[in-house]
Amino acid sequence: MKALSVSASLLCKNLRLGLAVSAVSVLMIAAATAAPPAKKGPPPPPAPKPRLAPPSDGGPLQPGDLPSDIDIQRMVDDRVVTYHDAVGLVVGVIEPAGRRLFARGPAQVGNDDQVDGDTIYEIGSVSKVFTALALADAAQRKELSLNDPVAKYLPAGATMPQYRGKPVTLLDLATHTSGLPNVVPNVAATDLNDPNADMNQGQLLKSVAAYELTRDPGTAYQYSNAGYQLLGIAVADAAHTDFETLVKSRIFGPLKMTGTHFAPSLEEKDKYSAGYDAHLQPVPHERLPSLPGAGGMRSTANDLLNFLAANIGLAPSPLAPAMADMVKTQRQSQYLELKAAVGWHVAKPHNVEMVWENGRTDGYRAFIGFVPSKRIGVVVLSNSANTIDDIGAHILDKDSPLRPLHREAEIKPAQLDNYLGRYEVNDNFALSVTRDGNKLFVQGTGQPRAELFFMGDDQFFLRVVNGTVVFQTDGSGRAHSLSLTQDGKTVPAQLMQ
Repeated sequence: MKALSVSASLLCKNLRLGLAVSAVSVLMIAAATAAPPAKKGPPPPPAPKPRLAPPSDGGPLQPGDLPSDIDIQRMVDDRVVTYHDAVGLVVGVIEPAGRRLFARGPAQVGNDDQVDGDTIYEIGSVSKVFTALALADAAQRKELSLNDPVAKYLPAGATMPQYRGKPVTLLDLATHTSGLPNVVPNVAATDLNDPNADMNQGQLLKSVAAYELTRDPGTAYQYSNAGYQLLGIAVADAAHTDFETLVKSRIFGPLKMTGTHFAPSLEEKDKYSAGYDAHLQPVPHERLPSLPGAGGMRSTANDLLNFLAANIGLAPSPLAPAMADMVKTQRQSQYLELKAAVGWHVAKPHNVEMVWENGRTDGYRAFIGFVPSKRIGVVVLSNSANTIDDIGAHILDKDSPLRPLHREAEIKPAQLDNYLGRYEVNDNFALSVTRDGNKLFVQGTGQPRAELFFMGDDQFFLRVVNGTVVFQTDGSGRAHSLSLTQDGKTVPAQLMQ
């Protein structure tokens, strides 16, 4: 349910600014350098209801729109074989000429079964695209309107917060502009490592009702898993069924996504890959959430290529009008190169409009994206926690760079203490460097922490995004400042005394 990052070199959530969008992505530099909030003014008019639009024919395919087979396989081999950055990696590409798959590594360490197009991966927040498609399809069926208040589709007695009397709409939830936080306070956490794993519908509705919005809904982007949990509830209510039945019958079935489920069947257990952390150590599978609108789905490269084929007009589908509406309806984020569509993020880093979404769980990464004008798409699935967003972005846009790969060096545990502290970037943003056992972490203000991996000479690299941290030290080896470089952009920070 945690999502991946696509840094700003990728797309601005990895495109050229070095940002990331998802809940667990590290935005560090983006947060440190983002423009100040705009002055309050009258709320903007509501976004228009999306109009029906057929898939674009995209025009003729231009030479060089996709990397060569050799180049793509090299990207895969570098991650799995050369730098041991992933265990089992699959890349699928699709274009008018057909589709291709590239794979390397086992589905599970110690097992000879290699990953392929039918290997099942956890896809985290890529699940949100299917929740949003269920919404857009329901709008096509006239079961709801995107501008309807969310409260209209909640159980009797449930209420939604408002700001200055303005209700939160379904479109606000779908574009992460509702004003709700990523995670609402949980009233009954039983797992401190995953405090929302046990949140049920009643707890979610109670927490949301008690939350105080700080701005008009629909006016500012803030990534929200809670918003998509609500969206799943609302769409299922409008269709008079449960969410899982809705998605299976209206999306997975028509698109022939036979390997995509909330939980693989017993017959599919042998196709389910194991998950691994940033050190390629095994981690347990994510528990199925009771509110699956924000995450929890499992899928395969072949199924996701089927999904992309319908999105870019390479395969006929009754869902094509809803898919087109999802992309047409966009709201600007606080980052100039990044917009939020219905279920998707849209970026245009090098005059190439890229539509994409990523996902992350503790042991998996997923990325899907496409360029509508060229009718090309990509799927990247990995069973390790290290980011693969840059691969997807680079395949769709050759000017989006690949993440530099590094080899981890050994460091004496006692040396880690030399780097601990809070480093100030500016009055509003700081980087906290902490230690947990023999691991070092960096955490930006208001962001999740990210592990640092030692390269030597006071230099560390990150695996969640394309970034490095270099500490400046005194004669005793104690750090007094650091420099964070992410996607080619560097910011300095001073140790706070």
